[in-house]
Formats: sequence, C-alpha cells, structure tokens
Amino acid sequence: MDLDPALAALRPLGGFFVLRTCPGPAGSAGVSDPGRPPTLAQTYERVTPDASPDALAVRVATVADRLRTAEPRVAASLAQQGLAARLWSAALGCAVLYDAVPDLGPRLLRWDPRAAAPDDLYLTELHPLPGDAATLAATVLQGHLQPLGDTLSARFGCAPGLLWGNAASALAGAAGQLDRWARVHGRTDVAARAGALTDELLAHPLLRPTGTRDGTAFRRRSCCLYYRVPGGGVCGDCCFTRPPRSSPGAASG
Repeated sequence: MDLDPALAALRPLGGFFVLRTCPGPAGSAGVSDPGRPPTLAQTYERVTPDASPDALAVRVATVADRLRTAEPRVAASLAQQGLAARLWSAALGCAVLYDAVPDLGPRLLRWDPRAAAPDDLYLTELHPLPGDAATLAATVLQGHLQPLGDTLSARFGCAPGLLWGNAASALAGAAGQLDRWARVHGRTDVAARAGALTDELLAHPLLRPTGTRDGTAFRRRSCCLYYRVPGGGVCGDCCFTRPPRSSPGAASG
C-alpha cells in the first residue's frame, strides 16, 4: 500500500499515532517563531537563531512544570520517553498498516516542544521507505533516539541505560496499543505484523539488554524515574514492583 499524503490510516489508532503532514521546505526556524517550530535536527544540535531557549530545554521545563517535579533529570527522562513513544507509534503504525514508513529524518520533522500529541510533530516532506525492522531501527533508533540520548546524557545527566530502557518501553507500549486495536477490529494480520516487527526491533543490539518481552508484555531492567514525580509510582513494565527508597541515582542505568 502506498502512503497517502495525510497518513490517514493512522487516525483510527488514536492521537499518539497521528503524524501531521505539512508540505514545505525543512528550513531553519527557532522556538521563538511559533509558525515554524524547529526541526528535530535543530533540537538535537541546540540550534537557535537568537538568545531564546532551545527546544529541548523548553520541553524539559514544560514536562517538569506539568508533573510538578523540581528534578531536571526526571523531567528529561520522561520527556525523552514521550518523544520516543510518538516516533515509535507513527513509524510502527505506518509499517503495519501501509507496509511502508515515511522518511522521518530529523531534518524533515518539526517539533513544537510545548504541544501535546498530535500537535507536537509534523512532517514537512513525504518520502516512503520500506516498512521493515532494519528501516525502523535506522529511522528511529539511529536517526533520533541515539542523538537525543547523547544530548540528554550530556546536559541532564540521564544514564544511557535508563534512556534505552525508555526507548524499549515506548516501543513495547506502541506495539501493545496496536495489538489491542487490531484485535478489537478483527485485524489479526496487523497484530501479527506489529508483534513480529517489535520482537525484531527489541533484538537490536541497542535494545536487547533493556528487558524481556513475553507476548505483548514487556518488563524492563531499568526505571524511567516516574516514581520520583510527586504522586507518581512505578509503571507496569518497571523493574521495581514498588517505589524504591534508595538514593537519587537508583535504577538510572
């Protein structure tokens, strides 16, 4: 199936899967220009046209404010997990429904760090790529999550193991949502395809050490630090069964 210009097949899956498309050049823009949010490449590279805060700092501050946490490392972890979930959802959804994925290169995706899904991301150009696991890994893992993780580790002290655990958790979450939708709608082919791609992706060297998957259930070997948010707790796939009472660095790797 060819990719349609609006990626309309993603809409029934829910807002987190939706990827808006808006044709136009992926030229330079900064956070201070609300009409043209920065590309994700600019976000990873901290490119801004003036003295305004860069997009990643804005996003981490936005998450910290929404969750009422004073710990930048916690907000950075959860911001990364949210963006990873958006990228995996759009990519995996396209792969299973179209058998193709759009080129999601960081210079083609614009990101409003203050917005929630589906208004946070839009794709400026539509170029179809094969919908296989190797392409998904190159697009999402190497193209986005690796440079994003390097930046977050350097700037906010997030442990690489924590961030790769977030990436795997976000992938498993997207796959689980696809599986539920597919079974409700009698699309066993979609469920099978989503499961096979997810298993292949979780076997990637960057994700293999992060946890184990049994059916659609995933158990990670690290913690996203959500338990450190006021009123927070442990997630369903956390390595902990209850919030730890240990030092601030616990389960960060």
